[in-house]
Amino acid sequence: MGFISKFYGISAPATTLLPEEKQQRVYKRDRIQAFIAGTAGYSLYYVCRTSLNVVKGGILDSGLLTAAQLGTVGSCLFIAYAVGKFINGFLADYCNIKKFMATGLIVSAFVNFCLGAIGLVSAGTESSVAAASVFVMFAIMWGVNGWSQSMGAPPAIISLSRWFPLNIRGTFYGFFSASHNLGEWLSFLFVGLLVSMAGWQWGFFGASIAGVIGVVIILFWLHDTPESKGLKPVEVMSGEMTEEEYQQKIASSAKTAEEKAAEKNETSRIQRAVLRNPGVWILALSSAFMYMSRYAINSWGILFLEKIKGFSTVEASTIISINALLGIIGTVVSGWMSDVLFKGDRKYPAFFAGVLEAIALALFLFGGNSWFVNVTAMVLFGIAIGVLISFVGGLMAIDLVPRKATGAALGIVGMASYAAAAIQDIVSGQLIDKNIAFDYVYNAAGDYMEPMVTYDFSIVSWFWLGAAIISFLLPVLNWKRKQQEI
Repeated sequence: MGFISKFYGISAPATTLLPEEKQQRVYKRDRIQAFIAGTAGYSLYYVCRTSLNVVKGGILDSGLLTAAQLGTVGSCLFIAYAVGKFINGFLADYCNIKKFMATGLIVSAFVNFCLGAIGLVSAGTESSVAAASVFVMFAIMWGVNGWSQSMGAPPAIISLSRWFPLNIRGTFYGFFSASHNLGEWLSFLFVGLLVSMAGWQWGFFGASIAGVIGVVIILFWLHDTPESKGLKPVEVMSGEMTEEEYQQKIASSAKTAEEKAAEKNETSRIQRAVLRNPGVWILALSSAFMYMSRYAINSWGILFLEKIKGFSTVEASTIISINALLGIIGTVVSGWMSDVLFKGDRKYPAFFAGVLEAIALALFLFGGNSWFVNVTAMVLFGIAIGVLISFVGGLMAIDLVPRKATGAALGIVGMASYAAAAIQDIVSGQLIDKNIAFDYVYNAAGDYMEPMVTYDFSIVSWFWLGAAIISFLLPVLNWKRKQQEI
């Protein structure tokens, strides 16, 4: 444990400062490099996270796993991610963010490579025992991937805190928040193309390659702290305070053991009160149902387009990728929209976005096979989800609680969201499996009969749409609720 804590500990300050004339140039260069590395690295994290969603059709066609088994495998990632996001968020505050973030992506890339290799080795497997072993290996490794994925966002966000001043941190955070949409878009296009060209196993190999590229970017450009690079603290480098003011702040912030204990007890008391706040739990449930509909499309959308609407893997992944790309717009403009157009009142834009999401989902599920209709549905769905992730998935809960309980509120919402995503994957897989019809038809030459599988997504479609509708109705219960006073 001593070696681990030493290896992952925050970098020690450089023994000497850089010359005064070089400090600003190095600071600005390293700051933008850290932002690029955090954003690009987390985008490539997402490629390693969503690869399974792209290859599901190929796995089902190979007979290696059933839809129910794939749903269980997918849920393993969400469950591990939900727990890991909470724990690793705390750990990252004490770590060298470069090493911490790179470690998670190395593990994720390795898992993807192993799953691709398992797929190649298991090709043509007929034994039920061997098939069961493959299912267990997929479930365990995808759960490991979920844990390693939870090591991505905390260090990337911490880098913004360590390198950027308050007056521009929000702007850069907005751009960083689009990284998961960018990663999903890259996954659907890049991994989808590989699957169509070389087989579903290469979807995992392609994601693994993307992960390795991300690790290289992180190791070269994600810097731990300004002090470790021979710079002064970010408050001084950014002009937020002078060196003298910074030293005075350090001196004045020193607390006795009794004062620190009292402050810790106060924060704990506020967090316990937030756990009893019904408004936070209403938003947690709303976000949970929203994540069900969001990950229904991300996890099963390509399979739905392939099996129900007859699109090829490339066509289906391209259509679904539009949802991820347009989510960037929703995420980036959501804060500005609520602050400027609605004067900080987020309930109305959140409600309208929820209605838009349900309409888009209904259009996608029941609107026919037209390319134009499906693309339009994904445009609207992506924008709506981008807004809802920002509002229902975070900001509206923060608005209800004191500043000291921000983390507690986000923790409740985050845990509920990813637990619901896991439940969605399990239930969706079961519903899809139970509505499969088997028949036998003659092959093209007419000399023998081969099995034909027909999928029916009607029941699971209503499950997804119902989740979207419940999601935008629940926050109405909070419309008259004020910020909690403790």
